[in-house]
Amino acid sequence: MSIYVTEKFTPAEAIILKRYFTNLDKPVFALVNLPEVVKGALFARYSRSPKSLRRLFLDEFVGDLDLEGDITLDATIGLKRAEQLYEKVFFEYGDDSVAQLGGVHLACEQSSNLLTKILEWSRLQAYLEQSTRYIAYDTRLTNGLYRYYRDKQILDSKLGAIFVGQMDTIFDNYSSILKNIIGYLNTTYSKPKGDSDFVWRQAIRAKALDTTRGLLPAGALSNVGIYGTGQSFELLIMKLRASLLPEANYYAKMITHELKKVIPSFLSRVDRKDRGVAWSGYFLDNNARVNSLVKEVLSVDSKSVAQNANSENIVKLVSYDKDGQDKIIANILYAHSNISLDILMDKAKKMPFEQKKALFETYVGDRQNRRHKPGRAFESCRYEFDIVSDYGAFRDLQRHRMLTIEWQDFSPNLGYSVPALIKQANQTDLYERTFDISRSLYYKLADHFEQQAPYSLCLGFNVRYRMEMNAREAMHLIELRSSPQGHASYRQVAQKMHELIAGKAKHGLVADSMKYVDYSDNDFERLDALRRLEKKSVIS
Repeated sequence: MSIYVTEKFTPAEAIILKRYFTNLDKPVFALVNLPEVVKGALFARYSRSPKSLRRLFLDEFVGDLDLEGDITLDATIGLKRAEQLYEKVFFEYGDDSVAQLGGVHLACEQSSNLLTKILEWSRLQAYLEQSTRYIAYDTRLTNGLYRYYRDKQILDSKLGAIFVGQMDTIFDNYSSILKNIIGYLNTTYSKPKGDSDFVWRQAIRAKALDTTRGLLPAGALSNVGIYGTGQSFELLIMKLRASLLPEANYYAKMITHELKKVIPSFLSRVDRKDRGVAWSGYFLDNNARVNSLVKEVLSVDSKSVAQNANSENIVKLVSYDKDGQDKIIANILYAHSNISLDILMDKAKKMPFEQKKALFETYVGDRQNRRHKPGRAFESCRYEFDIVSDYGAFRDLQRHRMLTIEWQDFSPNLGYSVPALIKQANQTDLYERTFDISRSLYYKLADHFEQQAPYSLCLGFNVRYRMEMNAREAMHLIELRSSPQGHASYRQVAQKMHELIAGKAKHGLVADSMKYVDYSDNDFERLDALRRLEKKSVIS
């Protein structure tokens, strides 16, 4: 029996879908024969909808498209396109750049929140992931099961019944607390004057989902839309194959199968023993050797060390360019002069502060919104942060691709925090009992299924990770993730980063350039954004 739920379509729906999706019964499929703007719009809507992509296409997009010209197409049997030119370039000329010019929209459904972090590993792809901030997980799939990944190895073991029973309990408790939080908010707060009932209901719901998402386990299912080049998919497949997580290995097979229907030449090397197979083997073997050596070098019980960690969010600035602001000054001068960088660096160090400030302010310019960013001179200054936050916040921050991020194994050892609203609504006991169930299940699984054990862990448990970025990327991340509509857990991380750049690094000019960092506090994070959205809808 398949571990994935097969979606059902009527014969009439299937006739339409076969023109645009490479299969109708698997969780991984490519989109073809559609305008790029339609594929992009589908993925954008995808991230905030509980529906599958194919169902979303039928329900919300088909009515606006002219399908008559595509009536003879059948994407499910593959595209019979000429591959001779690509093969000639690949094998006769070895031009890898060709694989950067052909792209595919790929839907990856029913993937766990552990797998999504591997799927979103590449810097060279674009992603949209189903959001736990907009979608409730209190309903079940069409087969009557809660939405979490059921690993076949676990199900076939003596722990299978325990795993399903306790995961179901976690989802039952999530559903109960979500309902109670919504009730508490409705009785405690009154709708602001001027807001519609729709906006207020959505604001209440968004607040409740934000508060309860920490209860969801990492095994909770998500949908991910990926757009990438042939080369980036080639790398992703090899990464998935090298993973120790069985789910990732299953996905590697499905992705390879679907992409070979649309870009077969671009993936011709993934199955070659001297190319893709060798790369995956190198990565897997090297990772095992490093892991073994690290344990020998540290020669301590890392779990006992982790138990002593503070359970609250921690953001540390562990390294930074002490001359970072001078490097930015030197690079501002460099692009507008004919002088070597070493001489300009010496000049920057000796420059009076007021002159530095004038150069910074002029280079940054009059930023009308956070999307207006200064140029690449800001990329010459770097910061490295060590962070402990809940896994939910990590999920959101991990998707920033123009930085270096690495994370440690997800376990319950770093603890968790209880949101203030959970306490106010008298849901603390059930909340903490749920985390106890999650922790207990993790330890039951860990001895037999080390890689799969984190499926049981609530997203509210903390994880440690490092993020290294330049000042330009720091501006983007900190301003975006501190915005008022952001989730409180990653807003705190972004705000602390800004404080450390200004304080510990003493890079006041860089920090002051980030004029859209937001420190405000409000009861309903999404309310203003919902008001703007409703206003746009009325206008249009």
